[in-house]
Amino acid sequence: MSAPAPTSPGTSPPRPTPIERVQNFWQRVSEGRAVEDLWSQFAADARSTYGFYGKDVEWTEIRKLPRWKRPWPVISQFFWALVSKLTPARRVLLLVAFALLLFSTQKSHYEFLAALLFLFLLALELADKVIMKRDLEIAREIQSWLVPSEPPAIPGAEVAFWTRPQNSVAGDYYDAFYPTADAASGGKLLLVMADVAGKSVPAALLMATLQASLHTLASEGLPLTQLAERLNHYACAHSLEGRRFTTGVIGEYDPSTRRLVYVNAGHNSPVVRRTNGGTERLESGGLPFGILREATFVAASIDLQPGDTLVLFTDGVVEAFNSSGEEFTDERWLHLIRDLPNLPAQATMQYLMQQVGLFVGATRQSDDITCLVLRCK
Repeated sequence: MSAPAPTSPGTSPPRPTPIERVQNFWQRVSEGRAVEDLWSQFAADARSTYGFYGKDVEWTEIRKLPRWKRPWPVISQFFWALVSKLTPARRVLLLVAFALLLFSTQKSHYEFLAALLFLFLLALELADKVIMKRDLEIAREIQSWLVPSEPPAIPGAEVAFWTRPQNSVAGDYYDAFYPTADAASGGKLLLVMADVAGKSVPAALLMATLQASLHTLASEGLPLTQLAERLNHYACAHSLEGRRFTTGVIGEYDPSTRRLVYVNAGHNSPVVRRTNGGTERLESGGLPFGILREATFVAASIDLQPGDTLVLFTDGVVEAFNSSGEEFTDERWLHLIRDLPNLPAQATMQYLMQQVGLFVGATRQSDDITCLVLRCK
């Protein structure tokens, strides 16, 4: 766009033309995004909204009906699914707006009043959403303090991590820290990948308490099995009778020997990609945290070699889906890890997440996606 012509002192700038006004309006509304990008975002929002309200539709009963009888029950149940999410006062406001719209005639023009009521209802809902979004952004900032922002220094190895919450805050938890001493003092690195059952704020709150209790217990220098048992005791006390359990992998990596001792509490089995292209799984060895207070956990170990890569992840990775509803799957994830190029930890992480992102596209996910990579040099 050409620069506006200079104006003489004391004269006002030229008024924009109608076309320029339309362009400025569209720029303000679309924030400069391309039509294809806007359509992709709309399609993702539409699929997400359909899934959200569709959970309240009795699809099993509707499929028993003849096809020509299905549309009205579907529309009716979707409508009541929407109405039930509103407060009682707003439900009445919505029904009044619909009544004005339906009973409007050529003599009594109620359409304008109905449109005002719909707009007012939209403003109320939007205000709630903006306030909630602001609070979630604050919660997200606080949550970011609980996980490492920079990878720790590891002699003979390097680590990288990545997460994408399904909402503003996540129930996934990753960590890499030295509990009792740093690398220079010969300390062992604690690697953590955990997934709290549930989504959004409730899961994020439990994730925060899990992080705090883990760091407190780890500072005592407990053996890994005792650490897992003590963490399980705490999780059971806050799991709402097992409804808010947590799956997790806790590993203790010794940089001097490249040995990883780990406990798997019902979590997705991490993958070790050997330098020769072979893969090994760190299979699950116990119940998730928070299910049974008397649960015991067995530690296992694996020796890593220069060039080996350890990949820890949550189920949001393998259960990620595209616009067709197709899952990424554990098999596709294993194949991707097996064919990893020879890259540093950070580049490996970027490559893995890029491939998952290409598969998912613009589809809004129903779970958090988190991954951690440790690579031996």
